[in-house]
Amino acid sequence: MRFPPSLLDEIRARLPVSQVVARKVALKRAGRELKGLSPFKQERTPSFFVNDQKGSWFDFASGQNGDVFKFVMLSEGLSFPEAVERLAQEAGLPLPTVDRMAGAREDERTRLYALMDAAVGFFEGQLAQNAQARRYLDRRGLSVDSIERFRLGYAPNARFALKEHLAAAGFSAAEMVASGMLVAGDDIPVAYDRFRHRIMFPIRDLKGRIIAFGGRALDPDAPAKYLNSPETPLFHKGAILYNAHAARAAAHDKGRIIVVEGYVDVIALAQAGFAETVAPLGTALTEDQLQLLWRMAPEPALCFDGDAAGRRAAFRAVETVLPHLKPGLSVQFAFLPEGLDPDDLIRQHGAAAFQDILATKTAPLFDVLIEREERQGEGDLTPEQRASLQARLEALVARIGDRSVRAHYERELRETLWAKHRKLVRQIAGTTGRRDARIAGRRRDNTALDWRVAARATERSRLGNVPRAATLATAPARSNELAGRALPLPAREALLIRTLLNHPWLLEAHCEDVAELALSAPPLARLRDALLELLARNISLEREEVRTQLSSCGLDKVVALAERAATHRSDKFAEPEAEASMVEEGWRHAFALHQAQVGSKEALALAERDWQAEPTEAAWRRIVAIHQRLAGEATLEGEA
Repeated sequence: MRFPPSLLDEIRARLPVSQVVARKVALKRAGRELKGLSPFKQERTPSFFVNDQKGSWFDFASGQNGDVFKFVMLSEGLSFPEAVERLAQEAGLPLPTVDRMAGAREDERTRLYALMDAAVGFFEGQLAQNAQARRYLDRRGLSVDSIERFRLGYAPNARFALKEHLAAAGFSAAEMVASGMLVAGDDIPVAYDRFRHRIMFPIRDLKGRIIAFGGRALDPDAPAKYLNSPETPLFHKGAILYNAHAARAAAHDKGRIIVVEGYVDVIALAQAGFAETVAPLGTALTEDQLQLLWRMAPEPALCFDGDAAGRRAAFRAVETVLPHLKPGLSVQFAFLPEGLDPDDLIRQHGAAAFQDILATKTAPLFDVLIEREERQGEGDLTPEQRASLQARLEALVARIGDRSVRAHYERELRETLWAKHRKLVRQIAGTTGRRDARIAGRRRDNTALDWRVAARATERSRLGNVPRAATLATAPARSNELAGRALPLPAREALLIRTLLNHPWLLEAHCEDVAELALSAPPLARLRDALLELLARNISLEREEVRTQLSSCGLDKVVALAERAATHRSDKFAEPEAEASMVEEGWRHAFALHQAQVGSKEALALAERDWQAEPTEAAWRRIVAIHQRLAGEATLEGEA
């Protein structure tokens, strides 16, 4: 069976060589290529190389090389038609049926390629004759060399100029319509030129063949500033990128690909030394274009204007990219100064300014995802608004198809939202000493002073006990002396206090629990009261600041005593480097266990009083049961 070249080209475009080879060979990245052990010869040192940019593989062990079709033929013992059938099915492409018209259709494509070549030659000749068009290109800063390299031209302001030129070259009106160069229809008596009084930008396929045009109007009153060819047998605008054929080699050499929004931007950047630049064809980035970009570089840099329209375009790209993320494959975003596109930036500030943006001012996809939802939401000043933001972000992250990438996004999202919301709540509460003006007018300070802690301190003082939130000003110096002679501290009590010392932010979220914490060791109780006092005084809850404050109050040896207490391997949440989510979960678990143990001891004391008052068998069984429960809890704690 004879397969049309267009089908073979489409299979190569949709299936990277590495994807096909990876079914037989374990590949590892080696610079800009991938390498592995030869599937055709036994070897210990990898000598099999794959290059997706070139669409080829080479096996030094056997001397074989080729494309995806030859690899499948050699590795699976298939004939060429069988290999094409196998790969077409994998690429989701239907095979052409065997009919007499197949050859005729391929001949039609050949004629259309020839017609497009004739059209670009006509436009180039018209540019040489039109001073207005040349002045426009000169104002845009495009050099003669760039104009010739990109084969720019001019479509004259006449309805039939191109039509007559192509007819004289032997092309039929039907071929001109099929190529998209004429506008025709049942309600149009005579077909006419699609492009008139426009600068013409030829669009090429990956082999460099001209398949379509983009036209920039010179008339300021034209209904469409830019006009592209329609879909044709040669051109599918969602599957190709402007300048992709030339950018592939440069992208391979530099390890990056730059995506901008316009034809002139591409040419201006290529002229300034950024040959690895492409652009979509007047539409938002499509899935096919994204896959094409990833064949050229693992993290394309998407450049957008810094204005509102540029941000909206970037936010649309986020939705396109998310479902297709894979390990090592993502995008970066480069936002230019507001009011400047890449062409303006190059002309006004030079190539170095653009290089600086690429090197130091690109944003990863995750950051732009967060910004997108923050800008499009109603705010985050209330719990309901923050819940809405979280729900929207989680829904977007859930669209990521790859399980591994999705898991990493979910983890970073949890950590980011937790840290962000904690910071916001601290601003609302004014714990940093000054309230944000944006917040002060819309939210009251609900934690100016924790009245519950203060009320308990007052009540305990009235009853003659040392208040839990007592002032630190009179902290006795003997705290350190007592600490040195103290008995071993209860392990779980020490663990809870050490967690607070290493993660003081817990005081804000759990001040009620901390205040109610029953501590049998006086040094730990003193330390807990000191921490609550710092909270009540709006002292910064940064770890080093808290330790400095405690030391100035003569509690440094008590701190050291708490930190020296025995720990278990399961207590990693108390360490300074533990992640916030782990700390939160570990604190809640340890606190719950401690409270349960305290409750058991209180129940035991009550049961013993009941036994003394009435020594019945039921009362005794109750005492035994509580003792057994306490022994079990101690055993679990020792094994943790």
